[in-house]
Amino acid sequence: MKRVSNVTVRKRLALLFLVGILIFSIIDVRLGYVQFFLGDHLTGLAKDLRSRNIPFEPERGKILDRNGVELATNQSSPTVYVVPQQVEDPAKTAEVLADALKMSKEKAYQYLTNNKTWIERIPEGRKISFDKAREIEELNLKGVFIGGDSTRYYPFGSYLSHVLGFAGIDNQGLMGLEKYYDQQLSGEKGAVKFYSTAKGKEMPDMADDFSPPIDGLDLKLTIDTKVNTILERELDNAEALYDPDGIMAIAMDPNTGEILGMSSRPTFDPAKFQEVPQEIYNRNLPIWSTYEPGSTFKIITLAAALEEKLVDLEGEHFYDSGHTEVAGSTLHCWKRAGHGDQTFLEVVQNSCNPGFIELGERLGKEKLFEYIDDFGFGEKTGIDLQGEGTGILFDLDRVGPVELATTAFGQGVAVTPIQQVAAVAAAVNGGTLYQPYIAKELIDPRTGEVVMRNSPVKKRQVISEETSEEIRHALESVVAVGTGGGAFVDSYRVGGKTGTAQKAENGKYLENNHIVSFMGVAPMDDPQVVVYLAVDNPKGTIQFGGVVAAPIVGNMIEDIMQALEVEPRKDQIEKKIDYNDIPIVEVPNLVGLSKKDLSQQLYNLQLSISGDGDKVVSQSPEAGERVEQGSTIRIYLQ
Repeated sequence: MKRVSNVTVRKRLALLFLVGILIFSIIDVRLGYVQFFLGDHLTGLAKDLRSRNIPFEPERGKILDRNGVELATNQSSPTVYVVPQQVEDPAKTAEVLADALKMSKEKAYQYLTNNKTWIERIPEGRKISFDKAREIEELNLKGVFIGGDSTRYYPFGSYLSHVLGFAGIDNQGLMGLEKYYDQQLSGEKGAVKFYSTAKGKEMPDMADDFSPPIDGLDLKLTIDTKVNTILERELDNAEALYDPDGIMAIAMDPNTGEILGMSSRPTFDPAKFQEVPQEIYNRNLPIWSTYEPGSTFKIITLAAALEEKLVDLEGEHFYDSGHTEVAGSTLHCWKRAGHGDQTFLEVVQNSCNPGFIELGERLGKEKLFEYIDDFGFGEKTGIDLQGEGTGILFDLDRVGPVELATTAFGQGVAVTPIQQVAAVAAAVNGGTLYQPYIAKELIDPRTGEVVMRNSPVKKRQVISEETSEEIRHALESVVAVGTGGGAFVDSYRVGGKTGTAQKAENGKYLENNHIVSFMGVAPMDDPQVVVYLAVDNPKGTIQFGGVVAAPIVGNMIEDIMQALEVEPRKDQIEKKIDYNDIPIVEVPNLVGLSKKDLSQQLYNLQLSISGDGDKVVSQSPEAGERVEQGSTIRIYLQ
């Protein structure tokens, strides 16, 4: 038998001791690392394994007009959740819950016994009333919870509906601004976190955690509700009077591209969008609709001819026989007998088609279409709304003499209303084409800090200030003495252009079915607003832009000028009085006159006298104001 020496034994023991120290050191270091470096992380993982969340939805950001008027906001709407593992008596709980939520017991039982999920949101219990939520809470059902939620609320109903759009049941933007700015409006979800055992039972010794939701940003618009309310009112009146197939209006600040108002009919209530056909809520006509513009497009032809110095409005004459021959085709003026001899300023005032054909021929197709492109036609304007159209223009290679002629007076091309408004704004603001926009700012509702601010975007200089000034004068004369007389507003310098466009179907123009329109601008010495109105197939009337659309825009502009606090002008072009026009007269100063003297002063005004004295101490309207002949002046005697 071989004996091991003591030295060898000691060596082996020493080696074993060292190995043991090394192993314990490694374990000790590992424990220390886990305890001091991974402790919080592992504790969090453990808590996460035991935690269950009841979500709390953030409040969707509000949508406000430029003055802070709330156009879209929120109403709190509680929602019912269940944690199946915590339900002690599923059958009894299902019976009680089904009765409270007016649902079948079978479906309630399925939710309460669904062990595939830790927490279940009951669709029939979504966004219920506070009274109903309180009723369910008082039932003290184990495993049934009430979570926070909200419903989108539009306080003015159908007001501005196509612009605002709407949000779905999950508060996700589905159309309009709600969709375009959905990410910014949505916010981030929060939750109440409670802790449970592996079997889903709540752990009583661990406090619940609450992570508050982060509300979405508020969206402030360029829209002015004072202006938009005027548009909405006039559209309602026109819809009742003419029963059109559709009607739309836009008001824009020509100096910035800010949209002040936008509306169309038919309309809908965003909170009840499911009750109308999709084609109603899914088409924002002012930016989507594409059609022949008619004579409002003549402003572009006029601007191009003036900029190229191809016409002298007051120094040149043109004879209109009522038609003109172009490449074997006869093109007519709207006035079949013609306008006879006229200056080119009168060509504009009379909206004479042959006169604009002449301007188109002077320009030539390359130059005319160059200006059409520069004014922004054939491409989207870039407005921050869903569903903008691009319009349709002739391919330049396919433009012959007839196509050039019809384009010059607004036929054969298709444009959108927003393109026309942006282009005319450039024509009257000094020549700068701006990108239209409708969102002004994004604001953090907690701090009031402006997170994003949109500023005017200048696309390009299209014409000179001198040309723009000539256009303003021409358009003002259209309203004062031409086809746009219905838009005349006493004491405000209004300019504009009528439009009457035939509608096409299956390659043919329809009979007695037109889109009549009017493009209005005011005041012409310093334009503050461009207003466009288009009425699709008005019934029971002569379908001319000057007859239907111009008076409506005149009403709009008169009230918009006052809403924007624009001072009246006294240097406007005198209106040409037609046989059915009521003359405008200036109110004389009657203060200080005796009762006997009054009768000698007011041969064309009516009097309403208050008081028993002999001398006039006050009057309304005041001296210098302009009123229709035959209006009543209230007199107060001493």
